Amino acid sequence: MKKIASFTIDHIKLQPGIYVSRKDHIGADTITTFDLRMTSPNEEPVMNTAELHTIEHLGATFLRNHPTFADKTVYFGPMGCRTGFYLLLAGDYESKEIVPLVTEMFTFIRDFHDEVPGASPKDCGNYLDMNLSMANYLAKKYLDEVLTDIKADRLIYPE
Repeated sequence: MKKIASFTIDHIKLQPGIYVSRKDHIGADTITTFDLRMTSPNEEPVMNTAELHTIEHLGATFLRNHPTFADKTVYFGPMGCRTGFYLLLAGDYESKEIVPLVTEMFTFIRDFHDEVPGASPKDCGNYLDMNLSMANYLAKKYLDEVLTDIKADRLIYPE
């Protein structure tokens, strides 16, 4: 079988950043998939499911309510390896174009201290698996170490 695109990226060289993972064309429309890499693969510990789940709830809520990107958001969810998230947007984008959006989203997550949206048995299939304080911490870490003054090498996959 042919390797899927995400398995062709050198995860030994990959560092936290915002990367275009792929672009899919459906008729005349383009869907851009972004790799929001929060931890260094195979070097740093992966995120636990509780904080990953909390970031997913907060990020999806933020994006689906965003004044510009609500109607362009196709999907936001965790990577199976637990080192980051995929963000799918309707449109043809480059990484540098969404830095403000991702920064705004992770600022929202860092500063969020209310009840996590959708964290109830009626709304979620695993509502008890949440950790808001760790989600706040990881959002701050991503903002401080990656998103603030992001470098060009953190916007394009390593060769």
